[in-house]
Amino acid sequence: MANVVVVGAQWGDEGKGKIVDWLSERADVIARFQGGHNAGHTLVIDGKVYKLSLLPSGIVRGGKLSVIGNGVVLDPWHLVAEIEKLRGQGVEISPANLMIAENAPLILPVHGELDRARESQNSVAKIGTTGRGIGPAYEDKVGRRAIRVADLADAATLELRVDRLLVHHDALRRGLGLPEVDRAGLMAALRAIAPQVLPYAAPVWKVLNDARRAGRRILFEGAQGALLDIDFGTYPFVTSSNVIAGQAATGTGLGPGAIGFVLGIVKAYTTRVGEGPFPAELHDADGERLGERGHEFGTVTGRKRRCGWFDAVLVRQTCMTSGVTGIALTKLDVLDGFRTLKICVGYDLDGTRLDYLPTAADAQARCTPVYEEMEGWSETTAGARSWADLPGAAIKYVRRIEELIQCPVAMLSTSPERDDTILVTDPFVD
Repeated sequence: MANVVVVGAQWGDEGKGKIVDWLSERADVIARFQGGHNAGHTLVIDGKVYKLSLLPSGIVRGGKLSVIGNGVVLDPWHLVAEIEKLRGQGVEISPANLMIAENAPLILPVHGELDRARESQNSVAKIGTTGRGIGPAYEDKVGRRAIRVADLADAATLELRVDRLLVHHDALRRGLGLPEVDRAGLMAALRAIAPQVLPYAAPVWKVLNDARRAGRRILFEGAQGALLDIDFGTYPFVTSSNVIAGQAATGTGLGPGAIGFVLGIVKAYTTRVGEGPFPAELHDADGERLGERGHEFGTVTGRKRRCGWFDAVLVRQTCMTSGVTGIALTKLDVLDGFRTLKICVGYDLDGTRLDYLPTAADAQARCTPVYEEMEGWSETTAGARSWADLPGAAIKYVRRIEELIQCPVAMLSTSPERDDTILVTDPFVD
């Protein structure tokens, strides 16, 4: 039985929520392996809308184990608030169906304050952070000064961890003109939240390895998109964690052999939120039309997304770095009615043709797209559930994308409704 990793194969916002929801219904365990509470998912189940930022998508389905892995940075106050919000919508959440890695690092109020202070003072190059403290929390993790979930259970350890943390943060805050951290206030806040978090704490690595040996289906749920990966994304305009599929093993405590099928979620055009290079970005009526028809506003931030034509170069690149087995192509219906469609098939960099996005930031900024034009279609694709329901030109468009990215389409999504999906390959079947 294949375990499935879901990764965004562009800059995030590819429509992972619907696909993950469809897969989670068939999985036994749903595990998040990176990111924080910036992983906006909108799920529509039986007409009811659920907006998740931190909790795995399986939490809204009964009989599933939802897991927050060690690769996630956890804001405990947001966790409690999100749990209460979902309970208000009738979702049952308890340690029986939600588990948090004991070694997951915490996001503290000081992290959000630092995040926002640095971004507001950074006149050189704004990153476009959500300001939720995710980056600073990852910094503390690799700086070996993080407070982890397990530390909440031991008063003496917690004191030591906080003191080590404040040596660093107080110095930073003085440099930024911020007051030093209220140590007593922070300790009190951590002691108060601990009883609400610790019941969910567990050795996730062990539980997941046992589940795997028992033949249970595991769905690894990624956040953001591979082009925001800290190593392979458009650095420094990236997130602070590894987003690519290999992180599913590291971020949960399973070996790489646990990854079976890698499903890359790909939008039929391209969007990006925030700063950074975007070679195929449109600043014309076509770009506006894509944004309006696609309702391109962030689930978490509400920020308007930048829009452009499909960039086959970037998707081919992310399919390689994540070892994508097949893609789920989403939002094809947004392209209905365009007389002509364009696909970016290469870049021009100072007169040289490239078939990949270079690493150097300056070179990325200077890349201009080389387009291939295709005939559009006037018929609607919205709600299509078989190839026979699609216009011939739409099928040609999908097939051309497969050729250019060197990866097959496993699923095709034609509306936000979960049943409006054409299944080509079942990711859970070996």
